[in-house]
This record gives sequence, structure tokens and C-alpha cells, in this order.
Amino acid sequence: MEYVNDSDTPLNVVLSARSFSVSETGEISYRPLDPGIHLKLSSTSFRVQPHDSFFVFYEAKTDSSIAWFVIYAAFSGFAFRTQNGMNVRLELPHTVYLLPKESLDKSQVAITRVAFDPHARKILVEVENKGDYFGRAMHTFVTASHQKAEGPGFPVFPHSKRRIEVPTPDMQRPEAVVVDFERFKLEEKLGP
Repeated sequence: MEYVNDSDTPLNVVLSARSFSVSETGEISYRPLDPGIHLKLSSTSFRVQPHDSFFVFYEAKTDSSIAWFVIYAAFSGFAFRTQNGMNVRLELPHTVYLLPKESLDKSQVAITRVAFDPHARKILVEVENKGDYFGRAMHTFVTASHQKAEGPGFPVFPHSKRRIEVPTPDMQRPEAVVVDFERFKLEEKLGP
């Protein structure tokens, strides 16, 4: 990891690692690093001089076949303060996924729910991963005759569900939802 200081003042950086979970709606909750994750950092605190950079190397292993965590870099020493005179501290994440060579395939994941809310002009999409592997949806598309709305990509963690909402401001009646993964697509038609 490279930490760059483009400012005119030196910055202090302290690194800390945390495990995290993602809810069905995408809310992230952090906790102390799981004991099954073994992390070695070349440095945990350092100073980056003005207009310079600092490299930190790490080695991570897990007792299980799959794990994920975040390494937060807390920056302090900025030259500016808030109106109340408080110092500013900035935390930037570096997310690490320890994954096996195998990956999620189409038979392990499915669109389990699609619901159109015509008043709010959005579609709720629920995707379930029944497999043991991590996957990532690259895009979500909602289609209607000659119209397309694009929703975000999102991670799909093993043995979990994920719900997203896709705004459809100009669609009268969406016809299909397509969730696009790296090697396959899932499609669900909407009824009349």
C-alpha cells in the first residue's frame, strides 16, 4: 500500500485492521479483527513528509478458506482546523479479500425477489448466494421497451442475501431485471 502526502505539512498515519460484515441492505458493521485472520504489517505507524510517499507491505493468511477485512489508515497533522478549533483526522480504508481460486458460479446464486414500487419509481432486487464463494455483481439493469435504468454493482457474500434498489424514474412498467456478474448474468422477468 502506498500512502501519499501531497500537502505542505507532514502527516502522521496510524494503521489498524478490522473485520466487517455487510447486511442484506449493504450496511457495513465493523468489529475487531477476527482471530482466524493473521496479519503482518511492515509498519503500523509512520510519518509521511510533505510531497512524499510511504510504502507499507503486508502479509495476510486465514484459518478458513475465505476471509475479508479492512486496513484503516488514520491521517492526522493537517494544517487546518474546524471553526471550533478541533483538529481534523481522516480515515481511509484499504479492503482486503482473501479468496480461493474457485469462484461463484451461476448455479450458486439467484434473484429471489423483484418488486416494483410505481409510486416511488424504483425496483427492489434481492439476490441470494447459496454457495461457499464470494461473488461480485458488476452492474444491475432494469429494462422496459426501449428503456434501461442502471443500478450499482455490489458484493455477494457466501450464504447471504443482498437487496438493492434501482431508481426507475421514467419507466411506466419495467419488464426485466438483469444482474451482471463477471462470468454470467442472472435475468428475472417481471409479470404484468
